[in-house]
Amino acid sequence: MIATVGLTGGIGSGKTTIANLFALHFSIPIYIADTKAKELVANNKQLQQEIVALLGEEAFVEGRYNTSFVAQEVFSNKEKLDKLNAIIHPYVQQDFLQWKQSQQAPYVIKEAAILFESGSYRDCDFIIMVTAPLEERIKRVMLRDKIDRETVEKRIKNQWNDEKKIELSTFVIENREIDKNLDKIGIIHSKIVKMTAENVRN
Repeated sequence: MIATVGLTGGIGSGKTTIANLFALHFSIPIYIADTKAKELVANNKQLQQEIVALLGEEAFVEGRYNTSFVAQEVFSNKEKLDKLNAIIHPYVQQDFLQWKQSQQAPYVIKEAAILFESGSYRDCDFIIMVTAPLEERIKRVMLRDKIDRETVEKRIKNQWNDEKKIELSTFVIENREIDKNLDKIGIIHSKIVKMTAENVRN
């Protein structure tokens, strides 16, 4: 049985970078939930209809997801954000399970920004939490997404705080220095492989 390792962290923590290191150094298959969610929203007509029912026709312009409108609607309204996530999450989970069936590895990594907020952490055998200093995270996201500080801070407010996530995590990686990250990743990989093997034997 292939184990599922959830990998998460606050916006701008560098979780995708960490996930990619697992793939590069240990050939672990990585499922990027945020990327898959975007693909599903762009292509799944049933999902699109559910989003329109929640947010209105403006959610799509000429068949394309109106990300600026949606962001404006949900990041200032937590109830709408939770409802949107509740609509999208089951589609992503179904897609992930289908993807996982075709993988050959001791474990796979599901990288998701809202692993905890969506409740999908409950389906994981292990959880890796990636942290980084708040100010560094804000600067990274402003630069990456070309958005202002206020917008970044709104998004951070809609996520669980790090302390709450750490309590529910199996491993924590403080994402500061790449060399130290590699050492931590190596240790975590070995532990997961060992624990997965023990579970299979038991």
